[in-house]
Amino acid sequence: MSALAQQAPVDSARQSEVAAALRAFLPDTSVLYNAEDVKPYECDGLSAFRQVPMVVALPENETQAQQVLQTCHRLQVPVVPRGAGTGLSGGALPLGNGVLLSLAKLMRIIEIDPLARTARVQPGVRNLAISEAAAPYGLYYAPDPSSQIACSIGGNVAENSGGMHCLKYGLTVHNVLKLRAYTVEGELIEIGGDALDAAGYDLLALLTGSEGLLAVITEVTVKLLPKPETAQCVLAAFDDVVKAGQAVANIIAAGIIPAGLEMMDKITTGAVEPFVNAGYPLDAEAILLCEADGTPEEVAEEIARVTTVMQQSGATEVRVSQNEAERVRFWAGRKNAFPAAGRVSPDYYCMDGTIPKRALPRVLKAIADLSNEYGLRCMNVFHAGDGNLHPLILYDANKPGELERTEQFGAAILRLSIDVGGTITGEHGVGVEKIDAMCEQFRAPELELFHAVKRAFDSSGLLNPGKAVPTLHRCAEMGRMHVHGGQEKFPELPRF
Repeated sequence: MSALAQQAPVDSARQSEVAAALRAFLPDTSVLYNAEDVKPYECDGLSAFRQVPMVVALPENETQAQQVLQTCHRLQVPVVPRGAGTGLSGGALPLGNGVLLSLAKLMRIIEIDPLARTARVQPGVRNLAISEAAAPYGLYYAPDPSSQIACSIGGNVAENSGGMHCLKYGLTVHNVLKLRAYTVEGELIEIGGDALDAAGYDLLALLTGSEGLLAVITEVTVKLLPKPETAQCVLAAFDDVVKAGQAVANIIAAGIIPAGLEMMDKITTGAVEPFVNAGYPLDAEAILLCEADGTPEEVAEEIARVTTVMQQSGATEVRVSQNEAERVRFWAGRKNAFPAAGRVSPDYYCMDGTIPKRALPRVLKAIADLSNEYGLRCMNVFHAGDGNLHPLILYDANKPGELERTEQFGAAILRLSIDVGGTITGEHGVGVEKIDAMCEQFRAPELELFHAVKRAFDSSGLLNPGKAVPTLHRCAEMGRMHVHGGQEKFPELPRF
């Protein structure tokens, strides 16, 4: 059944009222409301949940974005901010009675300051474009999500995105200095500063990862880093996934903090190898990619230490990239793991739990058991160094019951993450996908604090409502307030 068939009919009078108000200051082509025009905005990267927006607004500058918010607040219309639409938790899922505010046209790199090592950019700028603009100065932007060729920096801030090099260089929150943003009333707020610290509460960290619930970001100042002199990557193969997980723990226990430490299991390498020809050993049950960067002397020492730990941890094969081209090939498979999943399955559902590294062997074995229990294959590919899991549950949406089993499997992985002392997300956010799991991770007083913060920024509740933080009533109804077990139930939202 289509999403359009499941959602309430559009209130045409309300739609006309809102569209006319927005067209008073936006070009006609920047206000979309015809069915064929708004259909492409019905979901983000989590396509299992879909909802066609009432109106889409496409401001071309900061002033217009402010006016959209002021107009929606005056008319009491809900607003859902959207970046590039690459998110994987339904954080940009629109509302059938609301405005989808797309920041895609705000894509100007305002300033690169090579002395201060900063870049000031609009939210629609692609992640990779920042590094491309900084390259002539020997600088780059460190956080590198797999979707960096397409994802926007505004969305990265909203979800606190990480990437393959976040173990050494941190998440988005560690690489942002300053934000310009507008409240739902259209009031400007400037958070952070050009220095390393700012007076007052750390609102910069609060807005980073707030999933569009508190304010709409219109400008971001990020840190830039000097490009490392050299980098090498170790590829280690294992005949057992649990051994690979233990090797990760052993590397960190040895006091080594690699630039990147990633893991892929046999299903994943089998899917990506024909896609990128990286030279992966296809008979291995799991491979680890471990990168060292810095001066040639630093890299040589770290590579030697990592190689020793891998061998002592039971690696059946260890390779070291011999040149830049080979290093790039090693990483190409990891960066293309998600699109390559389409080679082995019609659909996939990407999870995002984070666990203590010591729990990796136990969790990987448990995921294998869950795979057997639910009768669904699972590609394990993740940021092993910081314990950020990205299991890709493979399913076929055309087969009755498979999506429901997939969701139950995913919920079990999230409970498992909580059980071992972890959390339900690492970089994808909560959105609509994990909102019920929030009931299990947090107690009622904690959830109420989250709602109090929301009210302080958005007392009318118009910014991205129904996302990220569940109501206490919802948790009580489900009987899942900080408890485990019980029947799984996911958000009552339109599904394709």
